[in-house]
Amino acid sequence: MDRNFIKTFKAFISILCIFVLPIAAISASDTHEYNVVRDVEWAKPGGHSLTMDIYTPGTGRSSYPVIVIYHGGAWLINNKSVMDSMATYIASHSEYVVCNVNYRLLADNSNTITMNQIIEDALGAVMWIKENIALYKGDSTKIIVTGDSAGGHLAAMVVLSGNKLESDGFAGDSRGFNPTWMPEGITAEDIAKRNGLEVQAAILSYPGINMYSTCLDSFEIKNNFFWTIAQASPRGIFGDTINVMDNADYYKDVSPVYIIPESSERVLPPQLCIVGSRDDLIIPSSIKQYVAMLKEKGQKAEYWEHKDRPHAFLDSWKNEYLGTEFRKDAPPALDRMIVFLDSLFYKNQDVMQ
Repeated sequence: MDRNFIKTFKAFISILCIFVLPIAAISASDTHEYNVVRDVEWAKPGGHSLTMDIYTPGTGRSSYPVIVIYHGGAWLINNKSVMDSMATYIASHSEYVVCNVNYRLLADNSNTITMNQIIEDALGAVMWIKENIALYKGDSTKIIVTGDSAGGHLAAMVVLSGNKLESDGFAGDSRGFNPTWMPEGITAEDIAKRNGLEVQAAILSYPGINMYSTCLDSFEIKNNFFWTIAQASPRGIFGDTINVMDNADYYKDVSPVYIIPESSERVLPPQLCIVGSRDDLIIPSSIKQYVAMLKEKGQKAEYWEHKDRPHAFLDSWKNEYLGTEFRKDAPPALDRMIVFLDSLFYKNQDVMQ
């Protein structure tokens, strides 16, 4: 995120609360039928129910690759409903099972959730999906993670830190992640040893890629209007005892730009990075730089820019302030995503068009 983040979104959210209207899920232009099972509870950390909606195409295949979606909202607001239209579009226009996932927000549990716990939710959802998605015709060996804005950050963290797992999470001498859900009798170290959270592709839409610089700016203070929208007091994303000035390493550990491995150390799955050419929050040059960094490390990455679109063009809402609406702004980007994925998972196969 660049330094215009708070200023632009303060005005944006103020108007959003008044004028944003939900729109119906895509129906008239559906390519094929699909089935959806809503609010499947996949974990309940500290009594907080985490659910996902699971969409299965009705095209008759015995199994499908699986797309995991994490919603945006600055890690403070929104839930999976903001991605409903995206999930519906993919399920009805392509041949992928779609899991639209809820995770905890910073303001949850009386404003005590930390950034590493949110990432652990993202990792735990993937673990649950790998173990259970066959019940919904999903292929657990073909997993794609995606998300927009804060959700794009979480998708990137799954790709980059899915092997950095420790049972004590961020509490020990070294910092790792303890997935929110794991099979009974299995530890985080067991999963890391077998590379059990490996995914096969990622699509990052205008993702937050540098939590360190974002928090150095003004994310953790009252100038960040998202705390007001979430009805929570501003604080550090790791709690009151950790701050960005004295504990930079914590923030860099959750910042994708700082943790890209050399391909000689670990080969990452192919990634498609998408951003709007008029995005003032996640500026295109920052995403271009991230893609360049991936390639410099020998990783596979593609960049695609959505011409004349601002931030949040994938949301299931009509936004009068930004001038966006799902029906006109999201489909070109979603079609580009499907082409990218089909080239990986359906190469030389017939797929729905």
